[in-house]
Amino acid sequence: MGNSERLDVRPIGDHEWELIRWLWQAYRADMAGIVGALPYSDGRYQARKVDRLPHPDTAVYLVWRPHPNTGEDSPVAFALVEGFDTEVRSIGAFWVAPAARRDRVGKRFALNVIGRYPGQWTITFQHENIVAAEFWRQVANAAFGPERWFEERRPVPGRPGIPPDHWIRTVS
Repeated sequence: MGNSERLDVRPIGDHEWELIRWLWQAYRADMAGIVGALPYSDGRYQARKVDRLPHPDTAVYLVWRPHPNTGEDSPVAFALVEGFDTEVRSIGAFWVAPAARRDRVGKRFALNVIGRYPGQWTITFQHENIVAAEFWRQVANAAFGPERWFEERRPVPGRPGIPPDHWIRTVS
């Protein structure tokens, strides 16, 4: 997919929740080195957030593209948007398959999802995730404008030994 091609973003279908559980494992594996996570005894990473889905406070979107070997539509990214019970939306999880990252799918996808919900936003990322920091700052500038957001650090609840999370928040 080239940068100029249309991004095929779809809300998750009722029959696709198991798919999100599989993709969640790829997301958590990507994060493992940053947050110091190991798989549990069954070989899977922590999945508390995804295990509570579907939930009325959360919308989930997938990006689809034809698989290069089969031509079948395949998921290459997902996003969880939370905060429908408040006035502030947030990115609860965001993952793009490594092979799709070079096509800038992530930035286009993030802007697509944020654009669906005008208003206040928060986006968090971990201190050690330098790539995510640069990515989310670029997205915030494009989505909200350089003067319409700020970044703050907040301690991670229950984890005093790790660096604080970074929060991007829009200006009201």
